[in-house]
Amino acid sequence: MHIRRIVTGHDQTGKSIFLTDSAGPRTTEFKSVPGFVTSLLWETAPNARVPAADGDPAVSARAWAPPPGGTNLMFITFPPDAVMQSPGFDPAAAGAEYMQVLPGLAEKFELDHPGMHTTDSVDYGVLIEGELHLELDDGATKKLAPRDVVVQNGTRHAWRNKSDKPATMLFVLVGAKRP
Repeated sequence: MHIRRIVTGHDQTGKSIFLTDSAGPRTTEFKSVPGFVTSLLWETAPNARVPAADGDPAVSARAWAPPPGGTNLMFITFPPDAVMQSPGFDPAAAGAEYMQVLPGLAEKFELDHPGMHTTDSVDYGVLIEGELHLELDDGATKKLAPRDVVVQNGTRHAWRNKSDKPATMLFVLVGAKRP
């Protein structure tokens, strides 16, 4: 997945400038889950200020799930579910790769219910390409088509790709507190 990320900022006089125009710096094509691609593109800390501090927050981000008041911007491409059901699929290798590449998010996945997870965030998700099913508790599902938008309010869920083609979502996660 090639994603072009353009970042603006300010020069020393306060004039608007382009800081970068390049590929997303934290893009990973998973080895243990062929077709699964993640790209963390930006992070804002709680109480973010503009102009932003020097450096690239996507590179220095410690977690893929933001703290309360923080945000994370990401693209995720989900391969067909058949990839995880193939005879050569190694769940332990996939889990280890998730933990290495997706800190702060991988720990949220439930071992007894593959794919199910809950984050302390409000997630805005837009299906860019393909077809996905959003699964909630007790197997309740909704089928998504391109340009469908999901507002995920800290609920337990899983993304299922029941098709034979990849599906790509754009996500903005806004960290929140639970009562």
